[in-house]
Amino acid sequence: MSELNELLSEQLAVFIMGFAGVILLLAIMLIVQGTKLRRMRSRYEAMMSGNGIEDLENLLVNLKNQGDMLEEAQQEQKALLEAAQTKMRGMKSKVAMKRYNAFGERGNDLSFSLAILDDNHSGIVLSSLHNRENSYIYAKPLEKGESPYPLSPEEKEVIALALQQI
Repeated sequence: MSELNELLSEQLAVFIMGFAGVILLLAIMLIVQGTKLRRMRSRYEAMMSGNGIEDLENLLVNLKNQGDMLEEAQQEQKALLEAAQTKMRGMKSKVAMKRYNAFGERGNDLSFSLAILDDNHSGIVLSSLHNRENSYIYAKPLEKGESPYPLSPEEKEVIALALQQI
């Protein structure tokens, strides 16, 4: 036992210095952690703006309500856009005209065919046949590019020209 006491007393200075170093290291870590905790607490208090949990709860509820309102508005806008697109598809936006001489040698290019179509290839074809004595105008309905009435070559050509438009 005396040998153990002798060994401890010889190494006592080393043990005390080691423990002092560990205590100093722990004290430095405690100061660093305290500083981080103070910063975090000040940020938390700034976020809560003095009233604590109630403000955070109100903030979250308000954000949820705003999100719901934005989603409803987005759905309304989407419905309006779809309605506008549907309406635009039905508009007669493809128009083409061709002038020609319907009676060969006896006239000028005073006759014409006019096609007015929508995106569904529906609409009308107007044809005017003009000669020196008379002028005749014919209207033929179109559904999906087809007419229940026979179409002249000029009318077919003007329909094709209208369908080529964007």
